[in-house]
Amino acid sequence: MSVFIIIPAAGIGTRMATTAGGSPKQFLALKGQPILLHSLQAFLAVPRVTAIYVAVRESEQPRVTQLLVEHSLTSKVHVVTGGDARQDSVANALAALPSTSDDDIVLVHDAVRPLIDPLTIDRTIAAIERHGAAIVATPAIDTIKQVERTSDGALITATIPRELIVHAQTPQGARVSLLRRAFAEAAADEFIGTDESSLLERANIPVYVVQGSSRNFKVTQPGDLEIAEFYLAG
Repeated sequence: MSVFIIIPAAGIGTRMATTAGGSPKQFLALKGQPILLHSLQAFLAVPRVTAIYVAVRESEQPRVTQLLVEHSLTSKVHVVTGGDARQDSVANALAALPSTSDDDIVLVHDAVRPLIDPLTIDRTIAAIERHGAAIVATPAIDTIKQVERTSDGALITATIPRELIVHAQTPQGARVSLLRRAFAEAAADEFIGTDESSLLERANIPVYVVQGSSRNFKVTQPGDLEIAEFYLAG
């Protein structure tokens, strides 16, 4: 059984780029290294990981290739061309995977979740081995309200029990054959999902939840870098 990792890193990240001289957020420095490198190192620390495929824009491929060369990662990390949307990037990487067995597993992880830990990655792989598909998520803490949008603002229509809600994180994954089927069905219907789980759910593939952590957050706003620095320092 092989375990493949896909890291879509073709996003521009306009909110962060505005304060970072136009650099996409996955290349911003965190403790002296690009955020992307932190994410790669977390997966490379898991012995069961066979290979990692990073999907980036063509214009960024020389930069990523140079990063891999500098850190001697080219034997296990490969670069593929990303698309305009996350789903396109993941689809391109899925097509490039040298999967030869129905038992092979693929995980998809946000490039800008640099604090994912190897133990959570291992538990996600184990959950997919057992169930076929799984995602990392955290329980809802705040009270969740369902609303209706009106011209005067949002109007609450219901309170959703917190035990029925989780906050999705990454990695998200499945058996390679299942994720490819979910992506093929979505492409045939021109359906764009919000994440990999949404495509699996749409294909009637049960998706199980692996307990995540508040540390595994997505770097989105400029202040998030300071929080990530704090966690790494601790």
